[in-house]
Amino acid sequence: MGGSGLVVQDASVGYGPVRALRQVSLEVPDGAVVAVLGGNGAGKSTLLRAISRTLAFHRGALTTGSIHFGGRRIDGLHADRVVAAGVSQVPEGRRVFARMTVADNLRAGALGSAGSRSAKARALDRVHELFPVLAERAGQRAGLLSGGEQQMLAVARALMASPKLLLLDEPSLGLAPLMAARIADTIQEINTQGTSVLLVEQNAALALRLASRAYVLDVGEVALAGPADELSASDEVRRRYLGVVDETAAADASRGVSALPVLRRWAGRR
Repeated sequence: MGGSGLVVQDASVGYGPVRALRQVSLEVPDGAVVAVLGGNGAGKSTLLRAISRTLAFHRGALTTGSIHFGGRRIDGLHADRVVAAGVSQVPEGRRVFARMTVADNLRAGALGSAGSRSAKARALDRVHELFPVLAERAGQRAGLLSGGEQQMLAVARALMASPKLLLLDEPSLGLAPLMAARIADTIQEINTQGTSVLLVEQNAALALRLASRAYVLDVGEVALAGPADELSASDEVRRRYLGVVDETAAADASRGVSALPVLRRWAGRR
C-alpha cells in the first residue's frame, strides 16, 4: 500500500463478542486534516485506538482489515512502535498525569520519540511557542491546571514525539466556547506547520471548519464520506450534527433532499 499518509482498509474491531467497527475504510493524506463525526457509541474512539494500537488496553482487538501509515503496515506493531513511526494520540478526557509537573508531563511525551536530544529540545520549543502558558507553569502540577490548560498540555505532550500524524479525540469536549475556539486555532496552526491531523469531534461545526474531508460513523460503520464543505451542505449532517432546523431544511426534508447526499440507512429509519 503506497502513499505517505494513513490508510485504514476494511477495519473491523471487537470487544469480546461486541462488534464496535465494521469494515471501516478511510484515508488521511499527508498534510491533511480529516474529521470523523458521529454520536456517542458510533465507534470514533475505537477507530483511533485501532490506529494507535491501544485497543488491547481496553480489551479490544482488530479482527479484520489493515492499517498502513507512510506505506508501512502498522496494525501489527506495539503502541510504542506506532509512536516511533510518527503517530501520536491525544485521548478523550485529556488524561494528563495529574500529580506530575507540566514539565514532567512533556518529558513523558518525548519518551516514545525516536528523535535525538536536539530534536526533543526543538519539540519543546515548539510546544512552548504554541502554548506559552505551559512554559510559565512548567513547575506546577498538571492536576492544578484549568480544563483548557490541561487540554493544551495533552496536545503538547503528544507533540513532544514530533509526530507526522496527530490523532485527536474530542479536543473541545467540556471546554468553554472561547477555549474550544483557541484549541481549534491551535489545531490549524499545528497542521500549517506540517503535521497531519485525524480529528474525532462531536462539535461538527468546528470539525468541518478545520477539515478538508470528513467521515460520518454510525453504529460502527462509515455512513457518509466526502469533502467537508459538501458534508456541511448535507441536510442529514446539518440536522443531526449542526443543529440546523429551519424552514428551508424542513422543506428540503419533505422533498427527500434529492440534491444533497443522504444516508440511505438513516433515511430508511424515518
